[in-house]
Amino acid sequence: MLNDFHKHRMELFACEATKDFAQRVVDAMNRMKSPEEPAVALGSLEVSRFSDGEFQPSFSSSVRGATCFIIQSTFPPSDNLMELLLTIDAAKRASANKVIAVMPYFGWARQDRKDRPRVSIGAKVVANMLAAVGTDSMMVCDLHADQIQGFFDIPVNHLYASNDFLGILKKLRDKNPKSFTIAAPDMGGAKRANAYAKYLHCPVVICHKTRARANVVERIQPIGEVEGKDIVIIDDIIDTAGTLTAAANELVKRGANSVRAFATHAVLSGPAYERIDSSALTEVYVTDTIPLSTDPEKVKLQGKIRVVSLAETFARMILKVYNYEPISDEFPL
Repeated sequence: MLNDFHKHRMELFACEATKDFAQRVVDAMNRMKSPEEPAVALGSLEVSRFSDGEFQPSFSSSVRGATCFIIQSTFPPSDNLMELLLTIDAAKRASANKVIAVMPYFGWARQDRKDRPRVSIGAKVVANMLAAVGTDSMMVCDLHADQIQGFFDIPVNHLYASNDFLGILKKLRDKNPKSFTIAAPDMGGAKRANAYAKYLHCPVVICHKTRARANVVERIQPIGEVEGKDIVIIDDIIDTAGTLTAAANELVKRGANSVRAFATHAVLSGPAYERIDSSALTEVYVTDTIPLSTDPEKVKLQGKIRVVSLAETFARMILKVYNYEPISDEFPL
């Protein structure tokens, strides 16, 4: 599992929001190692909290000279991002040799351009902050826009959920080879949908969306053949699920046999659970880059949601990055 020439030991840490996911990654790494190699374990990271909400991460043991992988998704609240930044800073000040930020979900990625006057470019701000605290490299998954990698002046290892989604999609296609169709929920997702459709040798439908304002869909117009099709919508993020459910409802209204959805990051804010549960969607496949809500009322509404774990993919990538091995063979699309 580990190259003999590696001079720096590997240490893995998880911030609070992603501890369950990080443990699954460690478990996957232990399944991959040879019997004679020592087991991998998460390092101990403590977070001291003050009464006013301020907090301070600290390592319970030495990280001097180590290559540290710090795992944290930066979904809301913003404390998750701040915890990651402070943890990276603590590792650098404790003389870690390298600090690699593993961000299964990179928050603020939708703010990737100045699309109207007097707005911030949040993705660039976050990139600057990560560099400022001394991050040596990044590992992220399904960025909202590939060009966000250019916001960083450090190496970015960009992973994709397609490796884990394609096996399920192939089974769905083989059940309905003549009617299976890939769809994009909006014009921004057309490139992603086309890549899946090309790989799966199936037609593609693009949904043209107009918004009344942020998170409020005004109209959905499907472009392509819909009637009699079993449609799978491909997206990167489900936030309020307004676009997704509006697209699914419109596709069924226009004669689609069924509509499913595959999306990497289940932000699922506001009325998202309620919308998915009451929509025309048959199933919604998401990954575990963001944990589903544990609120009992929300749990009741998760009947259509299927979680695909990316733990093994991240385990392989962490080992390859640590051992200076190429990762390009992990990208089927």
